[in-house]
Amino acid sequence: MTDREPGGNEATQGAVGGTAEPSDPDDDLTQSLGSLSRLATAHLALEDTLTQVACFAVRAIPGADGAGLTLLEENRADTIVSTADFVTKVDKIQYSLGEGPCISAAAEGRTFSSGSLGGEQRWPRFGPRVARLGVHSVLSLPLLTPDGVLGAMNVYAYGKAIFDDHAVNIGELFAVPAAIAVQNALVLAQAKRLASNLQAALVSRAVIDQAMGIVMSRTGCSASEAFDRLRTRSQTEHLKVSAVAQSVVDAAVRRARARRAIEDPPAP
Repeated sequence: MTDREPGGNEATQGAVGGTAEPSDPDDDLTQSLGSLSRLATAHLALEDTLTQVACFAVRAIPGADGAGLTLLEENRADTIVSTADFVTKVDKIQYSLGEGPCISAAAEGRTFSSGSLGGEQRWPRFGPRVARLGVHSVLSLPLLTPDGVLGAMNVYAYGKAIFDDHAVNIGELFAVPAAIAVQNALVLAQAKRLASNLQAALVSRAVIDQAMGIVMSRTGCSASEAFDRLRTRSQTEHLKVSAVAQSVVDAAVRRARARRAIEDPPAP
């Protein structure tokens, strides 16, 4: 189901400078889908992948001047990317106000479009402010997967009534594989974060074990008692146990080096 505002595409002709022959929209869509299928998410950071997807959308959708993409991650801040500075400005207005086409598309899981943002009643605060920047048309597409809505993609144009039904249909066709590419990138990014967190946990565990051994050798206490001492100090000093353990290990190393310097001074 879509929420579309039909309009002509005359402004698109005026947006094409010079006498260059306009490209075939179907060829643009085909090339963008091909580029999307070849997108190597393993070699790009998550935000770079999202930016590439947004760039392909600009090429695929007739009349688009720029695009932005918002990825919604549970328990994490939203990831927002754009293909142009004006898109960044527009989306900052949208999220600062808490209303706009991308927010609506993500919340309702359906397409929203408008060809006259200055008079748009659905977003009465967002529309006029964006129109004053010279941006009048928008097409917002939810990124739908079997697991739910991953986010949404905003496609903007300066002219009025740029995104007709054909442009909306192309946008919705593009959004299907785009959502898959974004989901793959998200899964990969989450796997990398998990691996990094596990590595950090292993390092912290090793340092804690070393500190416990040092405390046990000095005091003759048991392992559980040594850990309790580290934990009590962490609470008193408002530090993580791993940070306290690292300070214990560092202090022991400094003492050992000082003793060695005294016992085995360098030759004159």
